[in-house]
Amino acid sequence: MVALGGLGEIGRNMTVFEYAGRLLIVDCGVLFPEDNQPGVDLILPDFEYVRDRLDDIDAIVLTHAHEDHIGAVPYLLRERADIRVVGSRLTLALLAAKLREHRINAQSLEVAEGQTVDFGPFSVEFVAVNHSIPDALAVAITTGAGRVLHTGDFKMDQLPLDGRVTDLNAFARLGDEGVDLLLVDSTNAEVPGFVTSERDIMPVLDSVFLRADGRIIVACFASHIHRVQQVIDTAVLHGRKVAFVGRSMVRNMTVARELGYLTVPGDVLVTIDGLNDLPDDETVLVCTGSQGEPMAALARIANRDHPIELGVDDTVVLASSLIPGNENSVNRVINGLSRLGAHVIHQSNALVHVSGHAAAGELLYVYNIVKPRNVMPVHGEWRHLRANAELAMRTGVPANRVVLADDGVVVDLIDGVARITGAVPCGFVFVDGSSVGGITEASLKDRRVLGEEGFISIFTAVDAVEGKVVAGPEIHARGFVEDDAVFDPVLPIVRRELEDALQAGVTDTRQLAQIVRRVVGKWVSGEHRRRPMIVPVVVEA
Repeated sequence: MVALGGLGEIGRNMTVFEYAGRLLIVDCGVLFPEDNQPGVDLILPDFEYVRDRLDDIDAIVLTHAHEDHIGAVPYLLRERADIRVVGSRLTLALLAAKLREHRINAQSLEVAEGQTVDFGPFSVEFVAVNHSIPDALAVAITTGAGRVLHTGDFKMDQLPLDGRVTDLNAFARLGDEGVDLLLVDSTNAEVPGFVTSERDIMPVLDSVFLRADGRIIVACFASHIHRVQQVIDTAVLHGRKVAFVGRSMVRNMTVARELGYLTVPGDVLVTIDGLNDLPDDETVLVCTGSQGEPMAALARIANRDHPIELGVDDTVVLASSLIPGNENSVNRVINGLSRLGAHVIHQSNALVHVSGHAAAGELLYVYNIVKPRNVMPVHGEWRHLRANAELAMRTGVPANRVVLADDGVVVDLIDGVARITGAVPCGFVFVDGSSVGGITEASLKDRRVLGEEGFISIFTAVDAVEGKVVAGPEIHARGFVEDDAVFDPVLPIVRRELEDALQAGVTDTRQLAQIVRRVVGKWVSGEHRRRPMIVPVVVEA
């Protein structure tokens, strides 16, 4: 088994299981970029490990329909289009809508909790788990090497909105039969006790609606059907109409409504244009952008780059948790909304979101029920993985049976013991517009330098025969407060260094360009304490 994503990070979950020369993939998601990755749209798992073995893949099994678990499926299907994709009804429906945008028609198999299906040498049992999206599944994978139980993302809400609880009976039965390796969601391993029930949000939403004098804008993940249902139910109680804003929000809620996962009274939904005919205190907008994504609806509203204009009577609710790495982006959006006069409610000042991941008390409960022989924490940053490992050991799992691994680390299950046995190359694959994998860390470094330190270009023409500079040097800069005249003192230094090199017999323009870069870089660093990108151009006259 090797994870190609999801370990040491929250996102791009993808785990490859191998037995008897065949492969089974569980989840294939994306990671969203941070501020230090400018221009990047998505980050994919590194498919290099499976690229030469695509024909060995028996199926892609999806635990649920969040982007960090299904977002990279279209990119893997580009490599081999006929890989069978397996998931619950809602998961496959939301994936199908995404695949249509990529013009991919996948071969899919719908499954439900309680089913057991064979994929090559892998016998996979599907178990119901409660999460922040309906139809989530855990998977128990049985081969001749033993049984692995992968919880997927889960929690143990005892009063879920859809009445679908985590099937602890199935967990206990699997534990009695024997679980050789338990892969466990680690996201909330540091949080004591049990996660608050989704139902506890309703009184808070009700009070928000009660106090709001103008429009209410609720931002959440486009896949958070439970939260949208709560907003719709509260809007009905307060006589407000609801409009969905944002392509992914409209797409997902349309699918959820058609399949019966979202219940909407006939006259509640209106279009954005229909809002113009209603008083502000009778409207609710549900949009994307709770993580501060710059192109999402909420960020555009905050930047006054959207048809929806906020007023001082409007209320904005960020009804989602903050994904690590998005703090700056979210704070920028909150400040932008506040500048426009809106009242902003978020997780830090009100109970408008509860996590979809099991806290420490729930994890302990699972360990005691399943009684696994080996444990491997997954889905979390390193602090989450280590906290989860400590919980496992507290319930009696021996320390040498708890595996802490990073992306690309190979874990073998042999004779009932899980051990790290090697590693495979596993890097970030960046999606930038239509480019997949073309952006490297060096490219991102260049972008960061351009954004933070500025840009300098220098043009010079030389006569190699005479050993003289015949034109320039001319400097043009971007990203400096000062105008180009500030570089006048370095121009004679550049000329002198070039002519000395020419007199010494250096005539290669690339070598001369390196001299220009060194001289200008050293001068700018000493005089201005900056390290800009420097592009020298030296031509021979």
